[in-house]
Amino acid sequence: MARYKVDITGINTNELQVLTSDETLKLFREYHDGDKSAKEKLINGNLKLVLSILRSFNKGNYNMDDLFQVGVIGLIKAIDNFDLSYNLKLSTYAVPLILGEIKRYIRDNTSIRVSRSIKDLAYSIINFKESYFNKYGIEPSNEIISKELDIPEYKIAHALDALKEPMSIYEPIYNDGGDTIYLMDQLADKKELNNDRDMLISLHKALNKIKTREKEVLMDRYMLGKTQMEIADALNISQAQVSRIEKSAILSLKRLIK
Repeated sequence: MARYKVDITGINTNELQVLTSDETLKLFREYHDGDKSAKEKLINGNLKLVLSILRSFNKGNYNMDDLFQVGVIGLIKAIDNFDLSYNLKLSTYAVPLILGEIKRYIRDNTSIRVSRSIKDLAYSIINFKESYFNKYGIEPSNEIISKELDIPEYKIAHALDALKEPMSIYEPIYNDGGDTIYLMDQLADKKELNNDRDMLISLHKALNKIKTREKEVLMDRYMLGKTQMEIADALNISQAQVSRIEKSAILSLKRLIK
């Protein structure tokens, strides 16, 4: 299984503790009763969950140490907000939060690459505008810039925009003391969001109707990113059996969602 291993600086991932369901339940009760050390044990006992999610990012040009730290932040948020009354496994609740933190970090820290030629053109336009203003005391029109630099007018705005810093979709644009409105809220396709929400509700209902083993396999495959071989090892069955269970589960979901 070494090919699936995620290496994190300073951590021997093979020695990380994994809590049982009973241990997790006990620690949550202690944490909710005010035992702060129980929270640390919950975090340390679920670090392998973060590592399992990082496997899907292992082939990208990402700093895995940074992603691990960000993933742990998502795990801590999940632990802080987890309620035993949810009647869910911690992993089921935590995975979307961990994934969300990692993807948000990648989005906000991935630079948009602008070609050298566009940058050079932008700097030429800026230099010409400064020279023109120093000589005549006014800004040159796009028509003047176009004639002087021998470029189409539409390329002027395009080139200058390329020098602007990209804005995160999570940039707050309004706050009146209540809920913050982010740029993403103004860009979202409400119709699409409603469709996604309806699909999620239908999927949740369908998952609760299929067999327990089928649900477990789907959760491991599509939420935790495990391979069929990893699931087979954990359930002590063959990979072929896992494959059959997965196919059966998907067919069952399709029938229920329709």
